[in-house]
Amino acid sequence: MDSTHESVTAARTGGCLCGLIRFIAKGEADYPHTCSCQHCKKRGGCPMMSWVAFSLDSFEWTGEGGEPTWYETFPGETKRGFCPTCGSHVAAIDSGDTWMGVNIPALDEPDGDEFVPVNQSFRGDAVSWLPQVPDRS
Repeated sequence: MDSTHESVTAARTGGCLCGLIRFIAKGEADYPHTCSCQHCKKRGGCPMMSWVAFSLDSFEWTGEGGEPTWYETFPGETKRGFCPTCGSHVAAIDSGDTWMGVNIPALDEPDGDEFVPVNQSFRGDAVSWLPQVPDRS
């Protein structure tokens, strides 16, 4: 197995700032992107958030805190997970989806090529003073 393939399929760990919420994701990362929607900007306290998805079949909460506290951004449609102790935003999932969205900075090692954003969602809501992510999807 070549080293590129190993990095794409290796287990990845991550969690919140205080360490209460931890996870492990195995398998390939899917659709790394940034989002400039009003919800991401407000909940993250930043001009955009960075996301990547992992199959629920390969995703597991491992910390002593179990799953994060969930906030339903769009009730019945989308919920976002954060640590109840330190407030770190770590994940999101759409109702009925088979993928867990992970905030890229929540990963312990977020610098791999597989995490370079390929698109930016909600470009129309982006702040004008920050360059947008090129569409490479």
